[in-house]
Amino acid sequence: MSTHRTTPAGTNGPAPAAPRAAGRSRPGFGLLGPAAPRAAGRSRPGFGLLGPRRDRHVLPVEQLAALRLPLGDDGVVAGVDAKGQPAVLGLFRPTQLDVVVIGSVWTAQVLALRTAGTGARVAVETARPQAWTGLAQAAGGGQQCMTVHDVKQVGPQGASVTSPVLVVRDCGMRPPRSRLATGPWQSVLTLMPFLGPSAPKLIQNAGLVGIQRVSPEEAAVLGRILRLPQVQAEALPSLGDDMVLWCTTQHRKLVKLQPTDIEAGLLGVPRRLD
Repeated sequence: MSTHRTTPAGTNGPAPAAPRAAGRSRPGFGLLGPAAPRAAGRSRPGFGLLGPRRDRHVLPVEQLAALRLPLGDDGVVAGVDAKGQPAVLGLFRPTQLDVVVIGSVWTAQVLALRTAGTGARVAVETARPQAWTGLAQAAGGGQQCMTVHDVKQVGPQGASVTSPVLVVRDCGMRPPRSRLATGPWQSVLTLMPFLGPSAPKLIQNAGLVGIQRVSPEEAAVLGRILRLPQVQAEALPSLGDDMVLWCTTQHRKLVKLQPTDIEAGLLGVPRRLD
């Protein structure tokens, strides 16, 4: 039995042949160019003039091992590691990240300044606004990318994937509970000069912890909480002013925080005590 298809006019007849593309199809890449080259200078509507046709780039298999691509992590540069390579902190993610830094306000200010340099906004909740106001004015370059707030006076920041926010809490040894609701693309960095009564709980709940030089007693406590290898815990009391040990639940890296000339001009040299 022959197969018929209804034509637009409503009569029965052979099905019309499907129109053929000008070139051969290539799955995932659209159509290949036509068999015959187009005339020189011929335009494609919306795409301008056709460029020259060139052969594909081909790399022999035996040369693949020599291929190196300069790709790095995306985030805030926290300094350099033992190999002299940039150490990058990925501060922003689709869920809130809680960061604890046991160190100086100098270190927190460098991180805040570098975070603002990536295009993120920074909100500082502090009991010592005089230590942050000048930096906030210098960081924006005419734009309000860093704001300073009194303790418990930070409102909703409206963080989003296109406008992430770092909230710096510089509230002393006993930081009060934050009034900010947790949210995606918002990181909260709690600065503590030394281990206080609330430090163990904050550290246990943090996704990232930065440690500058501490006393041997504090090093022993941190070693237990973070499950540090003994050699790393014992090294904490002898760290230099520009050294920070960054810890996650699975990784640890000792980083040297090298200030740029601009950072040194604004904040001075690295220091552990404020």
